Amino acid sequence: MADAGFEAVYSYAGRLQNPVAQPLPTRSGGFGGADGLTAYLRVEGFTHLIDATHPFAATISHNAIAASGRARVPLIALERPAWAAQPGDRWRHVADFAAAASVLPNDGSGVFLAIGRQQLAPFVGCNHRWMLRFAEVASHPLRDATLIVSRGPFTVAGDIALMQRHGIGLVVTKNAGGHGAEAKLIAARELGLPVVMIDRPALPARHVVARVAEVMDWLHGAADRGV
Repeated sequence: MADAGFEAVYSYAGRLQNPVAQPLPTRSGGFGGADGLTAYLRVEGFTHLIDATHPFAATISHNAIAASGRARVPLIALERPAWAAQPGDRWRHVADFAAAASVLPNDGSGVFLAIGRQQLAPFVGCNHRWMLRFAEVASHPLRDATLIVSRGPFTVAGDIALMQRHGIGLVVTKNAGGHGAEAKLIAARELGLPVVMIDRPALPARHVVARVAEVMDWLHGAADRGV
């Protein structure tokens, strides 16, 4: 967008202390719900809204849909295609984080809990050795847990070695999609490990695309129309 000459603001959720630098002006933190985002769009005079947040950040996506309608600002969502099971995968689909915790065997086995740090509470009472992987050092509520601090993209060979080194027997992950974190799924397949796959939350209908180029086409089309 910066290269194309569009004036834009890139908004971070504010959970990382050292986010990746962007070639656009940035802001960090929430807006105060749908009402706050609506006011922000109006006051700042934005003409278009792009929801490029994580597929599991359902609250901000709901707020973006509501604010788009209230402020009469067109919305497009850039969403990575969900992962799909391949031959050899041993996936068990569940609806949410609590359901994922409920299906884990109570055997103290090693679990790669690859869900980030925001939704760990349902797993506190589970009897397992945990391996966590965060982008930054952060506290967590789990006992008997090993924290790996690393940012993707990750490699299949690296994740195979990591799982073997820590005695992982099962992987829990959310269906984030994309290539940067897919290595753990391929590693689990090659190691013959089961995967508990948390499905994406449902969202209202909206204009969704899968590629940045499609977002740019949308913006250029609006500019050509004088919108």
